[in-house]
Amino acid sequence: MPESEPSVPSPSAAGAAPVAVLGECVADAFVRAPAGHAGTPAIGLDVLPGGGPANTAVALARLGTPTRFLGRLSSDVFGRLFRDHLAGSGVDLSRAVAASEPSTLAVADLDEDGRADYSFHAENTADWQWTPQELAAAARGPVSCLHTGSLALVRPPGGRAVEELLADVAARATVSIDPNVRPLLVEPAAYRAALPRWCAATDILRLSDDDLAHLLPGGTSPEEAADTFHGDGARLVVVTLGADGVFASLDGERMRAPAPHVEVVDSVGAGDSFMAGFLHSLHTAGALGGRLDALRPGRVREALAFGARVAAAVCAVRGANPPWAGDL
Repeated sequence: MPESEPSVPSPSAAGAAPVAVLGECVADAFVRAPAGHAGTPAIGLDVLPGGGPANTAVALARLGTPTRFLGRLSSDVFGRLFRDHLAGSGVDLSRAVAASEPSTLAVADLDEDGRADYSFHAENTADWQWTPQELAAAARGPVSCLHTGSLALVRPPGGRAVEELLADVAARATVSIDPNVRPLLVEPAAYRAALPRWCAATDILRLSDDDLAHLLPGGTSPEEAADTFHGDGARLVVVTLGADGVFASLDGERMRAPAPHVEVVDSVGAGDSFMAGFLHSLHTAGALGGRLDALRPGRVREALAFGARVAAAVCAVRGANPPWAGDL
């Protein structure tokens, strides 16, 4: 292997505390050209399992990290799809809640560059109905890291209950948050109001460049944003920049990693899979489990490079279909 390529981390040690991922599953319906019958207008849809946190859980498990998914899974046809997809990828579903509400549906129309324009069908669906009692039961036991964010952290009624859980988990594990701003479902102002609280509760904050534009509008640079988030309490800030790679700041020390060249099919799930690769690298190195006190910039650079490789592999296929460890 050329020296310029990051080495692939070895599988996590057997018996290591798992990474728990808390959040939603979403049925991603991709618009395709319909076969149709003459005179009958129709839209063709291909439905794939998705949702930012579920994508991250699948990618983590496929890379070899012991992964537990904390989600509310419906008993409908999409809920069965989610269970099969997660379990088939090696994700532990023993703490998932069997929910009576329907699943969340997102219809994705891809532009010619592979970027998805979503419309959501998410009212009164299973993902947002968390109760404190459900969360306490789901999150009990040892974990090395709790990764959460996206819509489950901000949508009522369960969002505040998820947020309140973080203080309890922070006493025993690393906390990682990915806001994953969805302005069609939640006003960006709601994310902006909550972000200082999230920074105070988290060790790792990951955002995309699109997230940054919503959260700190006006052309704020990643460096300026990192200083703001450090001031609110986040020790490690990571900003993915698409084809421009990824930026990180650990207690104010800046670093970057390039994005590998890839022929992009679509970018669905790329950020979620980057975060899985990043956390997998840190977990394999034994860097998760506390407040990141022993984490050094060199280890962060390795994790950034590995996360970028995982994201590139996802961009090369349709939908959020992250690679297995052997594929890398």
